[in-house]
Amino acid sequence: MKRKIKKVIRFGMIMALGLFLASVLSVLILRFVPVVVTPLMLIRSIEQLSDPEKVVRLKYDWVPLSEISSHVALAVIAAEDQKFTTHNGFDWESIQQARKEIESGKRFRGGSTISNQTAKNVFLWQGRNLFRKGLEAYFTLLIEGIWGKRRIMEVYLNVIEMGEGIYGIEAAAQHYYKKPAKEISRQQAAYIAAVLPNPRRWNPTKPTNYLRGRQSWIVRNMNNLGQVTW
Repeated sequence: MKRKIKKVIRFGMIMALGLFLASVLSVLILRFVPVVVTPLMLIRSIEQLSDPEKVVRLKYDWVPLSEISSHVALAVIAAEDQKFTTHNGFDWESIQQARKEIESGKRFRGGSTISNQTAKNVFLWQGRNLFRKGLEAYFTLLIEGIWGKRRIMEVYLNVIEMGEGIYGIEAAAQHYYKKPAKEISRQQAAYIAAVLPNPRRWNPTKPTNYLRGRQSWIVRNMNNLGQVTW
């Protein structure tokens, strides 16, 4: 019995070590190689296939950060994570605030950073259980340490969902504005950032009153933040 227990423990340790090395290797590779596909892209495609009323659409075109308008990075920081360039992957102040809002029964905003969202989109599935959140924190630490802020932003802007079957800023720019991501204006970048909380519901070229207000708020934040430096 003791031998069997030792074998199980040894096997578990080997498996844990293997998974750890595989995760580090995958993050290291993606430090230099474009992301080919994400779990969310596959999940959305399966959902479209299972719905006879929907046409399967997956628009995705990777471009380097140098080929993306600087307004876009500034806009998503202004909208999603204003401390992006200074935090270590986690906005502890927002996390504490979200915890207080949960305890008080209020609808909370969440404390997810751009780094958290990138880790989730590239390596994990959607969900809110503790196990997945733990993995998200783990991968956030890895990409913060191995990729750095510039690469995190580059990956984020290329893989984030920006519409029904539309992933990344290049596909979004072509779909909504018929131009490459490099030519996106300040106002257009703010509209794209405005739809990110619910990109399959909102359209940056058909803004509701709420989206117009949100876009104006993002532009004001962009003005306050100034330029992004890596």
